[in-house]
Formats: sequence, structure tokens, C-alpha cells
Amino acid sequence: MTELIQVNLEWLRQASDLLNRLSSSAFGEVSGHMRHILEFYECFLEGLPAGRIDYDARPRDQSVERSTAAADARIESLSDRLKSAPELRGDALVWVTLEESCATSSVGRELQVLSSHTVHHFALIALTLRAHGVAVDPKFGVAPSTLRYREANAEAA
Repeated sequence: MTELIQVNLEWLRQASDLLNRLSSSAFGEVSGHMRHILEFYECFLEGLPAGRIDYDARPRDQSVERSTAAADARIESLSDRLKSAPELRGDALVWVTLEESCATSSVGRELQVLSSHTVHHFALIALTLRAHGVAVDPKFGVAPSTLRYREANAEAA
């Protein structure tokens, strides 16, 4: 479980690093994706105490789309909560709602979902920024398994 938390903390750190180097106009191109990512983390953390995570209940807070400072403050808050939430000390079963569908899951599985979801949106952010001439680390938005595959192939070559 600790490893899954660390992976998600790394994604949030990467999001913060990216935000802190984007111009206002570049941020405006990707702010909707950033808000969406952060709100999934918020829904996860808000739902943990009751064991009911509702990803459809996102507040769609426009302030996060308008301000890198607001987005970065949200990232810091989420990171702190991921480090300290007592519900993350075990892999309890949770009830999850997404796209009006309900299912059982576990805390660990939802941490994996958050990781995959974040990487997916990071890939979209990277494509958008590159299309607007913004340099993005070639590893940003690439799944860890893909990076490992590339490294193994590079070593074999």
C-alpha cells in the first residue's frame, strides 16, 4: 500500500513541478485536465472515512482552472492528506460510484485507478502542451511499465 501512495505522491509532485513552469496561457490549455485529476483525488479522500467513494460528485471547482496558485495549493493539500489519512493504513473494501455505476473495490485498487487515471490525463496534457510549443519532459505522461519496457529495450540494443 505504501508503494501505491508513493506513486500517487510522485504524480502530484510532477503536476506541481509542471504548474510552476507554465505560462498563464499554457496553463489555460490544460487546466481542465489538471482540475479533473485533482478532483478525482479529492473524491477518493473525501469518501474514504465512510467507505463510499463517489467520483461523480466532483465539485468542478473553476478556481483550480483559473489559477496555478489555487491548483498548486490543492496539490499540496492532497499530498498532505495522502501522507496522513488513517484509512490508507489498510486495504479496506470501499463502495465506488463512477459514471452512475456502483461497484465494490478496495483502497489499494482505487489508488491504482488514481495512478492510471492521472497518467492518462498527463499524456493528454503533454500532447496539448507540445502542440502549443511547450517543452515537456519525454517521460511525462508515460506509464511506468512503458518506461521500464523502453529502458529494457535500450539496454538490449
